[in-house]
Amino acid sequence: MRNLNNVPKVIMESRSIGHAIDFKWTKKKIDQLLDPIERNEDLENLLMQINHKGSIGLTAALLEWVYWRFTGYTQATNDTQKRIEALWCSINDREQTNPLLFDTDLEIPASGSVNGALWIALMNVRMIDVRYRKGSYFLQNELLGLVLLARHITPRKKKFDNWFSQIAAELIHLYPCPYKNMELDETDEAVYDSSNEPVISREFFFDSEFEYTVEASENAIHNFIDNLDHKANTFLNFSKKAS
Repeated sequence: MRNLNNVPKVIMESRSIGHAIDFKWTKKKIDQLLDPIERNEDLENLLMQINHKGSIGLTAALLEWVYWRFTGYTQATNDTQKRIEALWCSINDREQTNPLLFDTDLEIPASGSVNGALWIALMNVRMIDVRYRKGSYFLQNELLGLVLLARHITPRKKKFDNWFSQIAAELIHLYPCPYKNMELDETDEAVYDSSNEPVISREFFFDSEFEYTVEASENAIHNFIDNLDHKANTFLNFSKKAS
């Protein structure tokens, strides 16, 4: 899986490609996705058990669910693909990626079911990226809205649920978070260094034949990065020295 041109099998099976935009998109649903924390404590606690690089990998995978769902419906998915590429690169070395800036004036166009849903997805990814770069101990909290959005827009939700349940269990086992939510300083001033965490690759999320080892993950993500057009993606900056 050296690039994003091939649709993952599970996303194909979820009927996300080319399916009619028939999910509900009301003010109530928008509000729930914009402020999901109070109603989803169990999911929040689950996500807090995943370390930072595992969380960024999950972010990239979830954004890919959104990307394929809206391919053909809006030109904005081209920019989304570049953000997915940057997320994978940031797992390897975040110093060689630029911040995933998006709608810095917070002009929310959430009324449209396509552009509104994409706006929520990209804003969630933007906030995850900010917390990852900062080393925030609350990085995983920002994943909530992205999980709920990806599920909401997926036609065959059981396919998404089965995929997410399996992936979450594997992430908690192989990429466990080294700290507990109850121990955190709520001022969010402390900085966590994730540089020593093992990398994770796209294959972990989308290739059922991938056999996980640290070495296999490193080889897979390096193959992915080597096959990118670095000059065509403004979120990549490989002129920076590797850290």
